[in-house]
Formats: sequence, structure tokens, C-alpha cells
Amino acid sequence: MDSTAESRLHEPSGTPLVATQSAEKALQQRLHYLDNLRALAMIAGVFFHAALAYSPMLNTYWLSADSQQSPLVDVVGFFMHLFRMPLFFLIAGFFAAYLVAKRGMKGFIGNRAKRVLLPFVIFMPLCLWAVAAPLLAAVHTVENKSPVLLMIANALANPADAPPQPPPTTMHLWFLYVLVFLYFLTWALSYLDWSWVCKKFNAIKPLVFVVFAPLMLLPGLLLVSSPLPAPDSFLPQLWAFGFFGLFFAAGYWIFHRDNFLEQFNAYWVYLLLGSLLLYAIYFHFIPEKIIVPAPPTEFTTHIVLKLCEAFVAVCMTLVCLVLGKRFLNTPSRSMRFMADSSYWIYIIHVPLLFALQYQLMDQEWNWLSKFVVSLGLTLIIGVASYVLLVRWTPIGWMLNGKKK
Repeated sequence: MDSTAESRLHEPSGTPLVATQSAEKALQQRLHYLDNLRALAMIAGVFFHAALAYSPMLNTYWLSADSQQSPLVDVVGFFMHLFRMPLFFLIAGFFAAYLVAKRGMKGFIGNRAKRVLLPFVIFMPLCLWAVAAPLLAAVHTVENKSPVLLMIANALANPADAPPQPPPTTMHLWFLYVLVFLYFLTWALSYLDWSWVCKKFNAIKPLVFVVFAPLMLLPGLLLVSSPLPAPDSFLPQLWAFGFFGLFFAAGYWIFHRDNFLEQFNAYWVYLLLGSLLLYAIYFHFIPEKIIVPAPPTEFTTHIVLKLCEAFVAVCMTLVCLVLGKRFLNTPSRSMRFMADSSYWIYIIHVPLLFALQYQLMDQEWNWLSKFVVSLGLTLIIGVASYVLLVRWTPIGWMLNGKKK
């Protein structure tokens, strides 16, 4: 490490944070497995949202809910739902620490403003319009309407009897909105000396971490119902900071922690099996239909659900990191392309999915055919638009930086 770089490895408080071998190593080489895992987490979100149209659990809540459904969608989809975004936020925290170490706090703030805040400001209203336009058309053209489409159609036909309009939402871009607050907190909290906290955490053994970390998530999780809702309100959601925020903080800490993941290499099978067992318990207790607002849950059941959510989120995030580092840590042109394009595809995928699935709602196809067609076309349009309109243009520079 050169002296110039070393001079950047200090927080505003003057506390040296990068004194570990893993942090120095992370600064000197590309961590392919984290880039690839982050891309997979985003593409998994496209799969998840495409599948929700065929979920029995979300049939009364999802705009493009289809008459064709399968319980398999709920079993697989809500397992993935427990750790996909926690993994994403942990990686976001890791790269936040990387940027602070490499560019200093000022450079970190500027980079995040360009890559996260600016895309949110630009694409949020565009996505809102792109969701509303096909929705208004579908209300008049779709015969087999979903319960939500039917409610909107009735409201448009009888404005006097219409229910109150829902509050504004950040939709699927909520993660950008939450990240902006977490980046602000990263800057604000950097003026405090966290070295004593890091020393305490650095001394924790792997199995103690697996027990202790989920318990730290409980206070935030207890504030919301199960399955976890998306914190998509413009009013910041406290539970999201107590859940996703702690994964972000864990990622920030792991950047400075030597050989953290290596400690779990021998345990990933047990973590996976334990997660599957807990998920079976979880799935038994979650409601068959999601209702908004959620009715109160019996206290003991609520505790069981939240313990399962916390342990599965932590254990499966560790499993993904261990396996990702083992199998995805080599340079690959195809994975690099997916990592670059996944941000753009994720931003545009929800309006595309809704528009495509409205057209499929009156077709006499089984749910799997509709799922494959809507998902496949969304990915094809996403990749094609990335290559033609984004990769070499100012949009791509904003999302991923200029290509060399």
C-alpha cells in the first residue's frame, strides 16, 4: 500500500480503520465474488417479482395477480425473500467501507450521490409513470382482473365510493432510498471512535456470532408483520434500519475483519440445513393470504416467526458468502456483464413485468408458462436496452462508471 492510499485509510475522527490484511487485500484486488453475488441478488429480485403474480399468498395484494397460481411459488419465493436483500445490504456495507478506505469520506459521498441518489431521483418518477400507464390501460382491457385491478376499476367507475388513495411509495426502488440514509449515517457516525466496538466484535467466535447476530435483529423485526413487507414508504421505516441497516453495518465491519468468512467454511452445510428446518417452521406459521393492514398475530407465534426470519437471514447470508467466495471469485466475462447490467435491469423490471403480465392474464396458459414468458421477455428487453441505450451512454456512466 502506498503512502497516499494509506493516508486515506482514516475516518474523520482520526481513528485508523484499515489496519487489517483483508482490508489491504480488498483495496488491491477486485473481489469478483462480491460483484457477482450482488448481481445475483438483484437478478433474483426479478425472478421473485415475476413469480408473485402466481402466488396464492399475494393474490389479493399484487397488481398483476393471475388466476393461475401455485403454492410452489410461495414456498420457494418467500425462502429467497428472507436473505436476498440482507445479502445485498451486507455487500453494500462492505463496498461502502471499501470506498471510504480508497477515496476518503468526501470521495465516498460524491460517488454514492452519483451512483445511488441521482438514479433514484431520475428513475423514481419515470418508474411511477411506467407502472401507472399500463395499469390504467389494463383496468379497461383485462377481463380476468386481479382483486386489486377490480378494486381500481370499481373506484374509477364510482369515485364517490372509492377507498382512500394509498400514500406515495418508492416501489421497488426502496433499497436506493434506504441506502441514501445509510450512507448519510455512515458519514455522521464516522466522527465517533468505534475501535472499542470493533475489538469486541472481532473477539466473537463464529458460532457465537451465529447466535448473537440474529438476536440483534429481533427489535427491528418485531415492529413489522410476517412475511417481511418492503419498506417502500417515503417516511423512513425504523424497522428497516434495525434490520437492513445492521446487515449494512456488518458488511462495513467485515471489510476491516481478517478472515471472517474463512471461519464459516466448515459450517456452511449445517447453516444451510438449519435454515431449511427453520424455514419449514416459518412457512407453517405465516398467513395463507397477505392482508394489508396485517391483522394482529398471537404473541408467541409472532416471536417464533421473527426468530426464524432473523436466523434464516443471517445463516443464509453467510452460506451465500462462503459459497460465493468458493465458486464465484474468478474473472468471467459473462458474470462481469451480468454484474454491470443487473442494476439497469432491476430498475426497469417491475414496470415491464406488470405490462407483460397484464397481457397474459386472459390467456388460458398454466402459471409456469406465463411465468417463463413474462420473466424471459423482461430479461431480454432488459439486456437489449442495456446494450443499446445504457452501457456506453451517460446513463451507464451514472450507474456503473465509464467503461475502459
